[in-house]
Amino acid sequence: MIGAQAALETKMLLRNGEQLLLTVVIPTLLLVLFSSVDVVDTGSGKSVDFLAPGILALAVMSTAFTGQAIATGFERRYGVLKRLAASPLPRWGLMAAKTVSVLVTEVLQVVLLTVIAFALGWSPQGNPLAVLLLLILGTAAFSGLGLLMAGTLKAEATLAAANLVFLLLLVGGGVVVPLDKFPSGAEDVLGLLPISALSEGLRDVLQHGAGMPWGNLGILAVWAVLGLAAAGKFFRWE
Repeated sequence: MIGAQAALETKMLLRNGEQLLLTVVIPTLLLVLFSSVDVVDTGSGKSVDFLAPGILALAVMSTAFTGQAIATGFERRYGVLKRLAASPLPRWGLMAAKTVSVLVTEVLQVVLLTVIAFALGWSPQGNPLAVLLLLILGTAAFSGLGLLMAGTLKAEATLAAANLVFLLLLVGGGVVVPLDKFPSGAEDVLGLLPISALSEGLRDVLQHGAGMPWGNLGILAVWAVLGLAAAGKFFRWE
């Protein structure tokens, strides 16, 4: 049942034009544009080496947070979740199916963006295990926050808030603009955001060849625990 529901969730996500815009088109355009045009000072080295890790982090956020929040919010509004909750599929099974759908979509995103980054001259390095842990914890953190938003706000409010958060974190989360370009006080605060922890952690590993970025992993773990716990407590099915 979980497999069938996960396949359905994935098909619905990939057929949704707005979802594809968030998950595929925008990250791809940002990667190609900022790698090809010297708009933002990304420091020494090739721009793509700085941008690729941040765009991978953006892809995770677009699927696990923004896309999932909007889709779940409208499913809740139209009574889809209420009907599914009354089906033989248990509620935890529905959440598991949504999680599997998010992971499948993220794998497709990572493969596509990696191929494009290589074509642009990307030269990644570092520990693949560290990258995998960052992506998993980042997915958990953003999923919890997305489900919390979708399960507590009205669908229209979720749509507006999720897109606004996406734009704000795109600019201030270290995705395309280095955090050290912000004032020192703001840089410290922004560094505690999940998108910043994910993008900076991926950048430390893939661009600078660092080992396990324990600090960034710790920040993501805290967000994951808090977000999932809050979603489990406050999520309303109707």
